[in-house]
Amino acid sequence: MTGRSTRQRSGDKKGGAYKEIIEWIKALVIAVVLVFFIRQFLFSPFIVDGPSMEPNFESGERLIVNKILYTFREPKFGEVVVFDVPEQGRKFIKRVIGVPGDKIKLEGDNLYINDQLVEETYIKEAIEEAHARGELYNGDGTSYNFPNDLVQEMVVPEGTIFAMGDHRDNSTDSRMIGFVEDKEVVGRADVIFWPLDKISFIKHRY
Repeated sequence: MTGRSTRQRSGDKKGGAYKEIIEWIKALVIAVVLVFFIRQFLFSPFIVDGPSMEPNFESGERLIVNKILYTFREPKFGEVVVFDVPEQGRKFIKRVIGVPGDKIKLEGDNLYINDQLVEETYIKEAIEEAHARGELYNGDGTSYNFPNDLVQEMVVPEGTIFAMGDHRDNSTDSRMIGFVEDKEVVGRADVIFWPLDKISFIKHRY
């Protein structure tokens, strides 16, 4: 009797350990599937690479990109977006300046949308600092203007956006690569999560 009870307890322990291992495997599989689903369809991380969005974003900062927002609506002026650039095999982060139907013109530090001068609050301080030094924020005021020899069409076509970097004279954007197709837009940058002292929700200006 005692021998059978001992063997039974030993078997119960082995069976319990086996069941626990199976439960752990199930939990890990579910976690992997959830992470894949979230990254594929809802949110994904992005690392800022380069100075093109200074002074608002610095190289090395890590962001959370909202991938589902533009499933329900179109991008708006002032929103910071991440998009694919197939020709270069990488992603860019820029700010939405024009949406379908908008007529875009950039002369020096003056941005016109549909022939109306627009105040760009997100780089207002940077522009004022450049002017105080007797300089233009937009480089020499001619090389980075729009339209130009590379992109001559001024009106944003349907199914695209016009995007520029905040650091106007150090940004490869729609002034050079043309309009960004909707299918190339990954999503809106919504949260800075690294470095820790800069954790914050990204403010989008409309």
